[in-house]
Amino acid sequence: MIVGALCFTAAVTTSNTTTGPSDPHATSQQDRAKAFHGLHTGGEVLALANAWDVASAAIAAAAGSPAVATTSAGVAWSLGAADGDALDRTLAVDLVARVVSAVDVPVTADIESGFGATAAEVADTIRAVLAAGAVGVNIEDSHASENGPLRAVAEQSDRLAAARAAADEAGVDLYLNARTDTYLRGVGADAEERFAETVARATAYLAAGASGIFVPGLTDLDTLGRLVREIPAPVNAMVHPGAPSVAELKAVGVARASLGAAIAQSAYALARRATEELLGAGTYESVTDALSWVELNELFPR
Repeated sequence: MIVGALCFTAAVTTSNTTTGPSDPHATSQQDRAKAFHGLHTGGEVLALANAWDVASAAIAAAAGSPAVATTSAGVAWSLGAADGDALDRTLAVDLVARVVSAVDVPVTADIESGFGATAAEVADTIRAVLAAGAVGVNIEDSHASENGPLRAVAEQSDRLAAARAAADEAGVDLYLNARTDTYLRGVGADAEERFAETVARATAYLAAGASGIFVPGLTDLDTLGRLVREIPAPVNAMVHPGAPSVAELKAVGVARASLGAAIAQSAYALARRATEELLGAGTYESVTDALSWVELNELFPR
């Protein structure tokens, strides 16, 4: 069965009028895109437990999440690649299509730095992701290069502009979440320089067509509140154990909170513990709290 909290159908189309043929109540991809934009502006924090495969996406939707977001790291690991632009784009897009088909809520895909060396290649990725049925993406400004931890602002702006143009051509109001890794990579000589660099990049990225700004590596509430006041768009924070609660993030104006790869990492940690217990003590207590076969099986069509 298709699972989710909202009545959206994951039709794989870039049209703003086409819907899935099997569901007469299906909404268009553009309708799902509009709904996803709205989840960032209603005053509540959009809390996303990032998925890395179809099952984790279905679990998130069944739990009541109004949208599903993928984690690039978790997706890459599950498909046998390292995080950081090492995953083949075709494999990444195929996973997006499978997730979209499994849930009836909007899907946003973490596409790392765009799976392309050039702005034109980023646009190709956006076309493929939209064809897979997603209505949002994350694009980061980190890159594996000797020229520094982040792309130049002008270069990244060109990549974001190409992404926006590709979405406009497809007739989908893509939610383009522009991620800047100023805090994650420790850019800047001190806190004020890092803050100023973050605001400058956010300003440029929004001018290039970004819908929101994602600033992983920062959980300080005072600084997040300052960023919210300086950036005229929804701000996304990455959360982890010890980070402020969703309620605390809401109080300073954060619009979106993402767990990133944390759930995937925790699942793989359990896999290691259970394996070590089995091979060592010969016992099985690590998997005591597992979901039942019935619960998981009922998430999928027979």
